[in-house]
Amino acid sequence: MNNNNPFDIIIDSYLENDVGIDPGFLSKSLAKGLYQNILQLQQEEVMKLAGIGNGRVQDPGQEIRSDKIYWMDKSHNNFYEQAFLTKVENFIDYLNQTCYTGINDYEFHYAVYEEGNYYKKHRDQFNNDSDRKFSLINYLNEQWLEKDGGELLVYHDQHVQKISPRSQTGVFFKSNQMEHEVVAATRQRMSVTGWLKCSS
Repeated sequence: MNNNNPFDIIIDSYLENDVGIDPGFLSKSLAKGLYQNILQLQQEEVMKLAGIGNGRVQDPGQEIRSDKIYWMDKSHNNFYEQAFLTKVENFIDYLNQTCYTGINDYEFHYAVYEEGNYYKKHRDQFNNDSDRKFSLINYLNEQWLEKDGGELLVYHDQHVQKISPRSQTGVFFKSNQMEHEVVAATRQRMSVTGWLKCSS
């Protein structure tokens, strides 16, 4: 590809390295708007401890993950949420046109990791449900420094890739292929995380 489309950056790096990264996948204004949405959701106390498995079972001891989430939905009629989900739909259209992936559905949520929170090594596709084909993570953390921690670790066959959760960065990989984890941060860490799906 010749980077004629904004999505070529993340797709090209995915094809080269099994993990697509675009430091500017989100515009600055969209990332800031989504960040402000999370602040509002926190103020309203509607974010809940994330579940595990496709039954979204709670993990009360926080042994596997300790983040809080809130699911996105176009019915919320929030400007930045709508803009983000429209971008996802455009990305899916382009991905289907260029890579013939057959994606026809998606789901995304806001995620907050407080200081010291984590998510242990895992894959995103369930053993009894193969609908999730690709994972797409979007970071919202401005002025993130190396000392802040909170990296996404992605486990390749021969090495571990470390990705800093800096604002506007998009990360894209196959949900059933790449084991990954979130290491603890020394400050609050925010993202929008979700999956592109092939639903029957």
